[in-house]
Amino acid sequence: MDTIKLILPTEEWLDQVWAYRRECQEADSSMDGCGPLAQADAPEQWLADVRAYTDPATVPEGKVQATQFLSVRESDGRLVGMINVRHYLNEYLEQFGGHIGYSIRPDERRKGYAREQLRLALTFCKETLGLDRVLITCKTTNEGSRRTILSAGGVYENTAHEPDRNVDLQRYWISFS
Repeated sequence: MDTIKLILPTEEWLDQVWAYRRECQEADSSMDGCGPLAQADAPEQWLADVRAYTDPATVPEGKVQATQFLSVRESDGRLVGMINVRHYLNEYLEQFGGHIGYSIRPDERRKGYAREQLRLALTFCKETLGLDRVLITCKTTNEGSRRTILSAGGVYENTAHEPDRNVDLQRYWISFS
């Protein structure tokens, strides 16, 4: 696996972000950890929305402050994944969404990038946000994500049914103590 780094999205990344979106749509793959990318009409709209989540004064009602990261391969500057870190949990996130959502570009999966981007995001949670532990969820059918969470020290708590999307989600806690 090549080295990756987490970076904040800027205008210069929008073409790659939009290509990432297109690849996920063509593969019928969810865009977890991409913020409002699936609903965006244009890449500039997505970036404006992502930036709104960073400031408590502009977070959309019912949502929480979050930091969106792009996972970029250092060797060639390719966007290989996205990871979204929610700074705290509201009622919905406490039950279903967790602190962190992530995805890997369909043609870059099974190369270790999910594990590394999660490791980097956990460092951000601990060192920058000062969290003691984080909640991460995954669909019961997503074996790759389950293994990624377990490799980071995830401890299974329970499975919850999310009625709006009609999915069962496994809930894992990762502690930093």
